[in-house]
Amino acid sequence: MANTLYDAARQRFLEAQLNWMTDTIKVILVDTGAYTPQTAVHQYLADIPISSRIAGPVTLTSKTTTGGAADAADVTFTSVSGPSIEAIVIYSDTATEATSPLIAFIDTATGLPITPNGGDIIVTWDNGVNKIFKV
Repeated sequence: MANTLYDAARQRFLEAQLNWMTDTIKVILVDTGAYTPQTAVHQYLADIPISSRIAGPVTLTSKTTTGGAADAADVTFTSVSGPSIEAIVIYSDTATEATSPLIAFIDTATGLPITPNGGDIIVTWDNGVNKIFKV
């Protein structure tokens, strides 16, 4: 699968139900051997099995939206161990998994897949025009 926004996130952005700048946006590292993304169907963090969430969540900071592209400071996941990681999932945290909207699924990036070895994993977002993603 290629990097994409979840369909429900697209709709939420269009209907002003998601706000990149003011919502608490978090990121997790995911094992796709335990999670098969269905971006047209999955809407909430609860749709991603806990067993597939290898690291995180980490809250995004220094968020920007220049030119319609979502960006944030790079993130560090500390002391990561467990199964291989094939994807990054971004979501808006409402403090309840059943209502925390999924935003983006990223599985095509430098360094993916990665096998954790107990060390830190640093996610360096793209510095090109599309940043993390562009709407």
